[in-house]
Amino acid sequence: MSERNCDHFHDECGIFGVYNHPEAANLTYLGLYAQQHRGQESAGIVSTDGQNFYTHRGMGLVADIFDKESIQSLKGHSSIGHVRYSTSGESGLRNCQPFAFEYAHGGIALCHNGNIVNAPELRAELEKRGSIFHTTSDTEVVMHLIAKSGEATMRERVASAVRQLAGGFSLLILVEKRLVGIRDPHGIRPLVLGRLGRNWVLASETCAFDLIGATFVRDLEPGEMVIIEDDKLESMFPMKRAERRFCVFEYVYFARPDSVLEGVNVYQARYRIGVELAKEAPADADIVVPVPDSGVPPAMGYSEASGIPFQMGLIRNHYIGRTFIEPKQSIRNFGVKLKLNPNRELIAGKRVVLVDDSIVRGTTSRKIVEMVRAAGAREIHMRISSPPTRFPCFYGVDTPDKDKLMANRMSIEQMCQAIGADSLSFVSFEGMYRAVGQPPECHCDACFSGNYPVDIEGKRSPQLSLLKFSNPKLYG
Repeated sequence: MSERNCDHFHDECGIFGVYNHPEAANLTYLGLYAQQHRGQESAGIVSTDGQNFYTHRGMGLVADIFDKESIQSLKGHSSIGHVRYSTSGESGLRNCQPFAFEYAHGGIALCHNGNIVNAPELRAELEKRGSIFHTTSDTEVVMHLIAKSGEATMRERVASAVRQLAGGFSLLILVEKRLVGIRDPHGIRPLVLGRLGRNWVLASETCAFDLIGATFVRDLEPGEMVIIEDDKLESMFPMKRAERRFCVFEYVYFARPDSVLEGVNVYQARYRIGVELAKEAPADADIVVPVPDSGVPPAMGYSEASGIPFQMGLIRNHYIGRTFIEPKQSIRNFGVKLKLNPNRELIAGKRVVLVDDSIVRGTTSRKIVEMVRAAGAREIHMRISSPPTRFPCFYGVDTPDKDKLMANRMSIEQMCQAIGADSLSFVSFEGMYRAVGQPPECHCDACFSGNYPVDIEGKRSPQLSLLKFSNPKLYG
């Protein structure tokens, strides 16, 4: 079961930046390591010593791409880094971020989390004006907008560029003597600010600060741009202010449980969702079993609220590489078994409450139910810690088309029958938001409700490339 075909939304990307620290590249490496869950396809770091830029990027996991020599080659006191799961543009080395360029005003590097929904239109207009694109990523569009801006100062050039963007995004921009962080006007994607002694750091999640010993200062405000220079931070709002609509799925699945985003501890939110599920959808069962890892906190909450014992009835293999040799003879549910294995002694003869974060296509849920049933479960009651996923995301999350989403095609009763469970229930909108502790109007829940805060009509096609490189390493 490849990552791209599994039955979960894929984390968008993760970004990290540090300004004016003697170990900038090493800290960025650690910041990316802490945010590996946000993207496992590629990673990269760009650093600067105030005059030159240094780059190292590669396909794969952070620990596989960087070693002592590569970190030492990233000279300088400021750097930005990126972990990627492709949502716009193909998967390949030429789309690895951060991107670094030279233009009329010097060197510049940029990385981006999210999706710019009007990137195809912007790109087409830029190409008409003579721009030549090296990648298929929407991130490169921002570079060209900055380069073609006629404004006099760096902050004005960046401001004029981001004012043209629509979507959900967080950006880090590195120039010779400045680090810039930007968050979209709705605050759909996260970006947090911290201090490491006197030095400023920026990241997608607070867990990155914990690893390097930095102190969380605050979330960037929706539409805010911060400019860090000479250890000073300037805040401005170049984009038109809009209603705050932070992605609620960060709490359900994307963010690491030990992160705090928008004032909410992610673990506690997931635990409380499990409590709400137990109240809304009780089950006469013997054990509560999570689908690891994101199902663990809500399963613990469900167990606590229901009084049904919590058991790790499914064990996850955390050491799966990017490739493996699949047996020639078909093994039933091989892809799921590669990641999960039932603990038969705990499951056999039991009525099981099986807790997972979501059902997307339904394929993996069906295989997990089959696997737990084969381990001897007498009954399986599936409980999902999010509302039914009926709509795709266009703000930086890789999701199937609408007609591929199981909840868009079937009723809950039909879904239950299709995955082979004895019962199936999802947490309600009201239960989810009680657990998060914030009102619905503060969040983007378009994947559940279809209520898109940024217009996506006519902007639904991903950027496709006419170029297919036989040796992508030549284009890094």
